[in-house]
Amino acid sequence: MDFSEVIAKRHSVRKYMDKPVENELIDRIISVAETAPSSKNCKSSAFMCIDDKDTILAISEMRDRGSAFVKDAPAVIVVLGDETKTDLWVDNCSISATFLQLAAVDSGLGSCWVHVNGRPRVSSDPSAGNAEDYLRELLGVKDGMRILCVVALGYPAEV
Repeated sequence: MDFSEVIAKRHSVRKYMDKPVENELIDRIISVAETAPSSKNCKSSAFMCIDDKDTILAISEMRDRGSAFVKDAPAVIVVLGDETKTDLWVDNCSISATFLQLAAVDSGLGSCWVHVNGRPRVSSDPSAGNAEDYLRELLGVKDGMRILCVVALGYPAEV
């Protein structure tokens, strides 16, 4: 598939086939995302791949809006940034996540970005905490690493 086709085919996919994503494809997609440019080439982005159904279900509960569909994704990639390397970790992660989603299209997969950074768990109740803290605890994310987004990944149920 040429680049123009990849761009034209990229869209948010929220319904997936009940089919696992092969590890080789996930490795390829992450390898592409790791080539994304970053501020001063600091390579502050990192990726955590989750394919355990129970963990994916828990991830889908990080927010009361916009994340429930994640429970049906066969894989999830958490896009993290190392804030100890740069204050531009959000920008770097955004570029990396975009590369990741384009590589998914090129691999025949669908994806959908679910924003985490700055998002409340319950939109009507700020005291309920935020999605990032929930995921940090759930996934054991180490200090210094921040979560920008979660990318649901799988074979699209509808083409």
